[in-house]
Amino acid sequence: MAFENLSERIQKALKNLTGKGKISEEDINKASREIRLALLEADVNFKVVKDFIKTIKKEALGKEVQESLNPGQQVIKIVNEQLTKMMGEEAVPLNKSKHIPTIIMMVGLQGTGKTTTVGKLAYHLQKTEKARPLLIAGDIYRPAAVDQLKQIGEQLKVPVYSEDGEKDVAKIVQDGLAEAEKNKNDYVLIDTAGRLEIDEPLMEELERVKKVANPDNILLVVDAMTGQAATDVAKGFDERLDVTGVILTKLDGDTRGGAALSIRAVTGKPIIFTGQGEKLTDLDNFYPDRMA
Repeated sequence: MAFENLSERIQKALKNLTGKGKISEEDINKASREIRLALLEADVNFKVVKDFIKTIKKEALGKEVQESLNPGQQVIKIVNEQLTKMMGEEAVPLNKSKHIPTIIMMVGLQGTGKTTTVGKLAYHLQKTEKARPLLIAGDIYRPAAVDQLKQIGEQLKVPVYSEDGEKDVAKIVQDGLAEAEKNKNDYVLIDTAGRLEIDEPLMEELERVKKVANPDNILLVVDAMTGQAATDVAKGFDERLDVTGVILTKLDGDTRGGAALSIRAVTGKPIIFTGQGEKLTDLDNFYPDRMA
């Protein structure tokens, strides 16, 4: 489970503070050192950890904590509040268009589960909003990506727009949007190509798709298990595309939590959904306060 190891480590670091009538600077420094180590080992971005510890120390040594009846509890409260703040404090909804369809462009590297996540989001929208989405198959490079999306569409009884043999992804997207307009679909989800790493041809293509689609949401799909590397990827995509939010996949396999704790702090972009599991039903809204 995500954060399992980290939660245990932080609780252990704070354990010695509970029940103390007075907390010294040395107590705070000792707990801070342990928390710092726990965060770094959880693969949280170094600068994020540095800022986090600085804030905690400052607040824990403040007058309010020192003069309270139970300073240990106050420090625990500060740590939890700051962890929540690091991840964005509250759940963030998708941007909705004033007129249908609301357009969602999905981007990310290969191997993050992007195409499956398109299906999960379509199901989520069907379930929560009784939506009638259209999926556009814009990943024309990965063998079987189009077929995979079509299979997902069949499972969900959702139309999938694709053009066999067409090499211009921007044209496919443009034609798909015309189809959605005609059929009055209220959401369009665009699956796009990934690469093993960020490169110029990929970004140029995604920029062309963005220009044609003018999406309300650009959601970056990242693999939670890649930890701090996920943060670097998020930064790279955000600089070129100005993503609106992040979907963290494979969170069920990430016991450390480094990606979830770093992405918002580094990019300023919210985590909107998390994927935990393989099934199309395995997508949840992200609630930072429940994670901390």
